[in-house]
Amino acid sequence: MLSDNTKGAALMSGSLAGYTLNDACMKALSGSMPLSQAVFLRGVVTCVLLFGLGLALRSLKFDLGRREWTLILLRSFAEVGATYCFLSALFHMPIANVTAVLQVLPLTVALAAWLFLSESLGRRRLVAILIGLGGVMLIVQPGGDGFNGWSIYALIAVAFITFRDIIVRKMSFTTPSMTVAFAAAVVITIAFGLTSITVDWAPVDAKGAGLLTLAAIFIFIGYLFAVMVMRVGNIGFVAPFRYTGLIWALILGLVFFGEWPDVLTLIGAGVVVAMGMFTLFRERRIARRARA
Repeated sequence: MLSDNTKGAALMSGSLAGYTLNDACMKALSGSMPLSQAVFLRGVVTCVLLFGLGLALRSLKFDLGRREWTLILLRSFAEVGATYCFLSALFHMPIANVTAVLQVLPLTVALAAWLFLSESLGRRRLVAILIGLGGVMLIVQPGGDGFNGWSIYALIAVAFITFRDIIVRKMSFTTPSMTVAFAAAVVITIAFGLTSITVDWAPVDAKGAGLLTLAAIFIFIGYLFAVMVMRVGNIGFVAPFRYTGLIWALILGLVFFGEWPDVLTLIGAGVVVAMGMFTLFRERRIARRARA
């Protein structure tokens, strides 16, 4: 019989696998159709799946106050910016490199919460965040021979996602996460649908339709497992397994795209992950002291 922590670790790993497989499917479409078209078509399927899940779980709630809807819409627009910047980078960079940059998110969210929400941040965690940001510079390598201008898009995506997660911290605990996710999916689909009007659509062949369907299913699985993981296991034990997404990105990049990061990128990714793990450990330890 699996323990709750083991189930939680498996669900967290499965969630990141789903998100990363979605990224791989979208990257595979980069040469065959415009980004806006691909995101719009994926979004239509994703909205249907999320709406069905919300009905099944009875977790969709729309009678929210103006303040909550304002925050939900702000978060959704941040998702639009993050989606555009992340996929723009993904279409032009190795999947592992883009994924490695995103591993800094726990650090940037902690830093932003300290700066803008007055959340406590000890000296050790602040040093860990600064070292982690240095690791990001090793991944991006500004000014180096391997610098890719699309790395800037990945960094902007980090900024958008950080802003998104800070907004979530301002929401009421009674606002269902399914409503927030469904609203974001709808806004993203509408935004990219409108944008796709300005580009010439590419014909969708069987391969393209298959990749779009798989992308929608994988992103749906990623979200479903992310919801389930909150119900089992100790979050302090489970949270570090979010970094398995980088392992999936390395494997998928090598197997399907023939990509492998250079040594500096791997070192930078290692630094970012190590500092993220340290920050999670410190947060867990401080929370335990507070409860005691």
